[in-house]
Amino acid sequence: MQRENFKSRLGFILISAGCAIGIGNVWKFPYVAGQNGGGVFVLFYLLFLVMVGAPALTMEFAVGRASRKSVLGCYQELEPMGSKWHLHGYVALLGNYVIMMFYTTVAGWMVSYFYRFLVNDFKGLDPKGVSDKFDHMLSNPWSMGFWMVLIVVVGILICSMGLQNGVEKISKPMMIGLLGLIAILAVNSVMLEGGIEGVKFYLVPNWKKVHEVGLLNVIIAAMNQAFFTLSVGMGGMEIFGSYMDRERSLFGESLQIAWLDTFVALMSGLIIFPACFAYGINPGAGPELIFITLPNVFVQMPGGRFWGALFFLFMTFAAFSTIIGVFENIIASCMDKWEISRKKSSLINGIIILIGSVPAVLGYNVWKGFQPRGAGSTILDLEDFLVSNLILPGGAIVFLLFCMTKWGWGFENYLAETNTGMGLKMPRILRGYLTYVMPCIILVIIILGLI
Repeated sequence: MQRENFKSRLGFILISAGCAIGIGNVWKFPYVAGQNGGGVFVLFYLLFLVMVGAPALTMEFAVGRASRKSVLGCYQELEPMGSKWHLHGYVALLGNYVIMMFYTTVAGWMVSYFYRFLVNDFKGLDPKGVSDKFDHMLSNPWSMGFWMVLIVVVGILICSMGLQNGVEKISKPMMIGLLGLIAILAVNSVMLEGGIEGVKFYLVPNWKKVHEVGLLNVIIAAMNQAFFTLSVGMGGMEIFGSYMDRERSLFGESLQIAWLDTFVALMSGLIIFPACFAYGINPGAGPELIFITLPNVFVQMPGGRFWGALFFLFMTFAAFSTIIGVFENIIASCMDKWEISRKKSSLINGIIILIGSVPAVLGYNVWKGFQPRGAGSTILDLEDFLVSNLILPGGAIVFLLFCMTKWGWGFENYLAETNTGMGLKMPRILRGYLTYVMPCIILVIIILGLI
């Protein structure tokens, strides 16, 4: 079966960035930055993005481009005879299924709220009314199920049309629209009366806050965010590497993608904090920030129906770009492994993902009594924990060791592939850091996540 390729370099960068850019960029990064010294946190975050995030990204890209295979086939193409690296491919593919088992539900929430603002469903509501809207949505499995099914069906249909005619053709304009929307929303928030105070809280270095939190804790928070933001470890980026040509070096392309991901994270804070400060609402984190705090801001804001609809359209794009990327990884992996057509793989995996997504929907209502991670937790929380704290960082270590050690693909092969083409090169002098220091950093992230 002939390997598909991206039609353009822009398509590769935007689609890869879209896979990395997700809901966490919006409901986690701004809050964590604000609570960890603002600009101080951002500086450490950027440092770790270059030190950990971008190098880890090059490893997935290198394995993908060298093997021209998905995560199920890449190790077998490159590993030494008789070794067992390829077993990680099955764990990585499982991680892709697990993340879609809850991410499709959350993406459904975004589409639901976009529709609600579009039809002015929040008009005249007080804070309790806004909160009740979210609670009512969670308690209704039929409504949540409808939006989840819509997300899965549309995502699978797009991927079934092929890399260029489906994934690239849809993702490129969607990502350009996402970047445009976030710029418009950020400018509007910053220009609100009192909004500049939110900007100061967010980005001006706050050494008093750093002292309260502890510099080590700020550094650890920045390290965690920088690592998780690029979603390395499950082969989501490896599949896009397998579609790349060899005209550009991988370190330069990885930094481009990291920059786009960071731009969206930073700009999200410029939407949230100025708006919250302008209307005297304390920004929280997680689902409450997106579905209770910000709708309360939009209800008070002149033209709030318009700005709310735009915000949730942006959030839908952010979530859906990730979903298309992960769906493509799943579909392509099954195509490679079992040599089936794209349409057949799309149909089979669409059914699997639909069935697998049902528990996350029911975990908020019919099965809410099942609280796997303690009081108040849901099935979605368990699935998120497994991916974020085990499968992603564990997979990143496997990719790293495979690329660095003589028992795997090896440093020389990795470096040659990474530095092929025009653009910024990975310095050979970093071999010691990549081989010995980076695994320790990722192990710290795993241990802290489990604790």
